[in-house]
Amino acid sequence: MYTDFTFTIKSTAFDENYRPSNNTRITTNFANLARGERRQENLCNTLRMINNRFNALAHWDNPNANRYSVRLEIVSVNMDIEGNGQTFPTIEILKTNIIDHKTNEYIEGIVGNNFSSYVRDYDFSVLLQDHNRDQPKFSIPENFGDLHGKIFKYFVNSETYQQNFKKPPVICLSVSDSKIYYRKENQHPVLGFEYQPNESSLTEQYFKKMGLQVRYFMPPNSVAPLAFYFVGDLLNNYTNLELISTISTMETFQKIYRPEIYNANAIAGQCYQPKLKNQDHSVTQIIYDRSERSLLANEQGKFAEEHFIKPYKAVLEQWSAAFT
Repeated sequence: MYTDFTFTIKSTAFDENYRPSNNTRITTNFANLARGERRQENLCNTLRMINNRFNALAHWDNPNANRYSVRLEIVSVNMDIEGNGQTFPTIEILKTNIIDHKTNEYIEGIVGNNFSSYVRDYDFSVLLQDHNRDQPKFSIPENFGDLHGKIFKYFVNSETYQQNFKKPPVICLSVSDSKIYYRKENQHPVLGFEYQPNESSLTEQYFKKMGLQVRYFMPPNSVAPLAFYFVGDLLNNYTNLELISTISTMETFQKIYRPEIYNANAIAGQCYQPKLKNQDHSVTQIIYDRSERSLLANEQGKFAEEHFIKPYKAVLEQWSAAFT
């Protein structure tokens, strides 16, 4: 049995001319922005928001707030399961790069940021829903997230990853509206005040199987904390500019997708519970269809089941059992 899975990487610039490829998960946040009549206006406004936020956070030696700009790459990861050149679109992440216009320096940012996965769609939109259908009490299937977590760790430790990226990934997500977050005394100059949730979430447990731990921080002049999933030491393994590239990018996306939380008119206090039905918020001028995204997540979960989970079931089970 062939078990030496291999990965190939393709990078696509996310700029005002970006158009999603046929292999891109169309529920991916940035792909959603690049469709429709206002696609180019959406993209230009999004990139402008990212650059403005970056310069606001990187304010030292930057009196005109225009020293830096962010360049984004969509990194698509395909996995060859049987060694025959046939691949499955496994992971899609985002890489930030920074242009310093004062020194004309090109600075690598952080890889990860946004995270998309067909297998995760399958786990949450197919497996989890089927497991709980017509059940009196919600529960988690046995070994939920194990396969996905092992594939992600296998990729991060692969030669392909090491050749393309210098540091482990950092993934930045929104906070959960079902948790309460308490502000701690710890404050970082870029990440801001740290918050602690009252309990662990299913997302935390899922990402833990990917080898990632989580900390919550509310950056300066933000209104709500962000969840940072990482390996190692988040505060010391990355430079301020690297962290700012992730904050500016992902906070911008969250303002578009979760304006009730991240574009709220009230700032999170000492004790904070996000509310997706919060009416006291502002909306951006960027069009995004959240309802369509939820429907497509189910379709893509079924796509993963049909083209990955079922046809390679025996191979994946044996590989997963032997994975260390």
